This record gives sequence, C-alpha cells and structure tokens, in this order.
Amino acid sequence: MITLFTFGPAFGLPDASPFVTKADLLLRMSGLPFVRRRGNLRRAPKGKLPYIEDDGRIVADSSFIRFHLEDRHGIDFDAGLSPAERGVAWSVEKMCEDHLYWLMVMDRWGDDGNFRRGPARFFQFLPLPVRPLVEWAIRRSLRRTLKGQGTARHPAPDRGRLALRDFEAIRDVIGDRCFLMGDQPCGADATVQAFLTGAMCGLFEGPVRDAAAAVPQLSEYCGRMTARFYPGDESPPPVPAAAGVRPGAGD
Repeated sequence: MITLFTFGPAFGLPDASPFVTKADLLLRMSGLPFVRRRGNLRRAPKGKLPYIEDDGRIVADSSFIRFHLEDRHGIDFDAGLSPAERGVAWSVEKMCEDHLYWLMVMDRWGDDGNFRRGPARFFQFLPLPVRPLVEWAIRRSLRRTLKGQGTARHPAPDRGRLALRDFEAIRDVIGDRCFLMGDQPCGADATVQAFLTGAMCGLFEGPVRDAAAAVPQLSEYCGRMTARFYPGDESPPPVPAAAGVRPGAGD
C-alpha cells in the first residue's frame, strides 16, 4: 500500500498545495491503492510535500513520484500520445508549475486580505505574542524570493495579463477535447486540474482568479475532472491545513 504524505484539505480544496493535489490525482489515475496521511515538513526528505512511501521506499517531489509510478509499476500516464503530444503535455505542465504557481503565491501571500483569509491559518498553532513576528518574517522572506524570481516586480494588472495568457494557452490546447490531450486524461491533466482549481478558489481575490474567470471553458474542464476523480463526497472536507505549511513547501 502506498502512503501519500500531504498538508491536508484547506480553502475548500483537496489540499493546500497544488503539488499535493497533483500527486493525489496521479495516484487516482494509476488505479493503485493508496492512503493519505498528514505529513511533517521536518521529516520530509527534501523539506517539502508531497512525498510517498511505497513498500519502504521514500520518493519526494510530485514529478519524481510520477516517475516512480511509471518505472516501478509500469504505468504510462501518456499512453496513446505521440512524441509531439507528450512534449506539449509536459510543456503545459511546467508552465503551470514554474510560471502560474508564482502568480498564485503572490496573490495568496502578497495581498494582505488574501493572506488573512488563507495562509494566516497556517500560523494559528503559534502563541499569539510571537505569531505576528513569524508571519512578518516569512512574508518578508517570500517577497524577497518573489522579487528575485521576478513576479513581485509586476503590478497586479501585469500579473493578471500573464495569468490570462497561461489560461488561454491551456484552453487552446484542450480545444474541443474533454481533457488536455484527448478523450482520456493524461499525466499533465493531474497538474492542470490541481493548479486550475487552486487558481479559481473562491476564497481568494486578485488578478489570477479574475483571469481564470475570464476563460469559462476551464471551469467546464475542471468539472469533468472532478466528476471523474472526486465523485460524490470522496473529496476531503475543507478544514485548515496541517500546521507548519510555509510558502514554497510543496513540489
């Protein structure tokens, strides 16, 4: 039995991290039995979640979890795709993880209102006298990271324009198909679904959510993915995520 170590449901989403949701979806696509368990960042092999334990073997990082499932269990998440289609799918996946992700982080952690509605929950386990200091220090560190990465250098309208280009690209790749590359989900659909549902989360306001709302086809796509992989009440209920979550702690 595979164990997936997670942050836990939050914000009405299956998990606080889209990377964890991606891993969860990959496991659901694989058909392999697995269980979810709250993880601890201090015990995580790369200091991030998700990671899995499979018959005593620990595998960290959502992409390497996919590689492990393919190599050890013989699963081809892109079965039936041509080499060119596999290349497009991988490119869309990395657009979500290495571009859209930072725009989402900026909205959630950089905006004071969004921070109070969402990530501030992660610090509720701290004593009140030190909690504001820890929040300030982590948000300051994150702002420096986002400035170095480049996202924080863009005003909100520019970030919205970048997000819109990402969402339009996803829409155009899907076209009139049910899923990203065809009538059946492929590996990249796990990533796309995880990031789209995070971007459209109603708890947060800002340019990313506004840009996602401007592309209604994406909501329809997410509905198909949810119906297929989270039918009924199977999706975990929305409760605060595990203590110790910090920005950049998922991959």
